[in-house]
Amino acid sequence: MNMQTDIDALVATKAALRLEMGERRRQVAAEAAPSAPLQARDRFLAAIPRRAGAVVSAFWPLPDEFDTKPLMRALHDEGHPIGLPVVRKRGLPLTFRLWTPETKLQRGNFNVEIPGEECAECRPDILIVPLLAFDRRGYRLGYGGGFYDRTLATLRETGEPLAVGWAFAGQEIADVPHDATDARLDWVVTEAEAIRIAR
Repeated sequence: MNMQTDIDALVATKAALRLEMGERRRQVAAEAAPSAPLQARDRFLAAIPRRAGAVVSAFWPLPDEFDTKPLMRALHDEGHPIGLPVVRKRGLPLTFRLWTPETKLQRGNFNVEIPGEECAECRPDILIVPLLAFDRRGYRLGYGGGFYDRTLATLRETGEPLAVGWAFAGQEIADVPHDATDARLDWVVTEAEAIRIAR
């Protein structure tokens, strides 16, 4: 196999797995206890190291994504500035705009709720990352745009941001297909546990 064949095979494998894991996440979300986001919030607060005032990026959940809002409110109450991701353009890293519980959100690219342009941009120290699947080596299956991979690579050039996958426990698989461009997570937090990724 040549390099292009390998790349094409990986793209096809990931595409098929996204379909499978999208359906699995829908089932897991439908069956999850209402308390699951609160359990994950408490596990995050107990496990994830964070200095006072550290900027945390989260995401406003789409249908079937694991609910981030209880964690966002708890971190805001702790005094952490909270950012939400904004897609500027395909092929670019994400930017982040500050959010508070009073922020009025608007519809952005990919039907995602985002703060408006009047909200200041921020640089996260901790990123709470959405995903379709994860494994215990810290690899995640995203949605195919590469936005978080590019964002983490850019932030890691000049600092050490902490990347925390946020998912239902039922989204874990044995091995997420990956290559050198896939940025690993530092932690994964679910309703069942906080998993620290070994380096």
